[in-house]
Amino acid sequence: MNTTAEIKEKVMKPAPGMLMLIIFILGTLAGIGLCILGGIIYSTGLIFLGCLLCILFPVLCVGLKIVNPNEALVLTLFGKYHGTIKSPGFFFVNPFCTAFNPTASDLTAGSEKSALEVVEKTRKASGKKVSPSKKVSTKTITLNNSQQKVNDIDGNPVIIGSIVIWRVANPTKAVFNVENYFEYLSTQCDSTIRNIARLYPYDSAAGNDEMTLRGSSLEIADRMKRELQAKADEAGIEILEVRITHLAYAEEIAAAMLKRQQAAATIAAREQIVEGAVGMVKMALERLEGDDLIILDDERKAAMVSNLLVVLCGDKDAQPVVNSGSLY
Repeated sequence: MNTTAEIKEKVMKPAPGMLMLIIFILGTLAGIGLCILGGIIYSTGLIFLGCLLCILFPVLCVGLKIVNPNEALVLTLFGKYHGTIKSPGFFFVNPFCTAFNPTASDLTAGSEKSALEVVEKTRKASGKKVSPSKKVSTKTITLNNSQQKVNDIDGNPVIIGSIVIWRVANPTKAVFNVENYFEYLSTQCDSTIRNIARLYPYDSAAGNDEMTLRGSSLEIADRMKRELQAKADEAGIEILEVRITHLAYAEEIAAAMLKRQQAAATIAAREQIVEGAVGMVKMALERLEGDDLIILDDERKAAMVSNLLVVLCGDKDAQPVVNSGSLY
């Protein structure tokens, strides 16, 4: 039984930061002016008030926050969820609010080496340097999942790799429901791909219309997306696309499976050749008999069929033998 209280996302509409910054600057200047004036007229009260303003307004500047496009800022106040800023801009919030992002804390402290590896792996394609930030990126990110060895439904070892295109749809869930949403997604991706790959064969026998990893990669990738999305909902992550990027037999059976595929292809080609050759022989006999060019008994028909099949089905060019004697 899950007793954890679900935290609902609360989108904040904070005060404009530029206006508050102007007020802070004017207040600080006013405090400095009061200190000077109090010194001139020897007023302790004005000096005290001026010093108070000079201290208060710079402290309030801590509440100024900048949120870039496709970023979100999750704020807590004295250990409780305060709200989430999802709109880009320059804002002012309660100066006692702190940004909350456990993933950034792990990267800063260096306590989770695997977290850094996951982040670097997910952002490798973009070529950007990883920098720990309290802000939650809502940009589309590509997770290049490492290749892994799994057994298909027939027990054959298969090497499979994939990419997952995703984004953070709910920053509040991403930072509160899981410890590290990068690592969480990477682990769930490995588990989902491994479990799905076990349900299908790598390839099917000739004439079989069942779904296979090689022949139905788009359908299987779509199922991977649905199952991965069901697990990623807990972390507020939206899965945009899953694609299989690498699929091959493991090295220990690759040679044997290649021979089996070659044999199956050879048999299929032979069947087509024989089917065509039989049709050609049948047509030749019907034309010969229909035009009354030559009348053959059953023995001669059998010999003619045998010769034509050898010529049509052979791998090498036939060497003709010219009979200069009588027909019989």
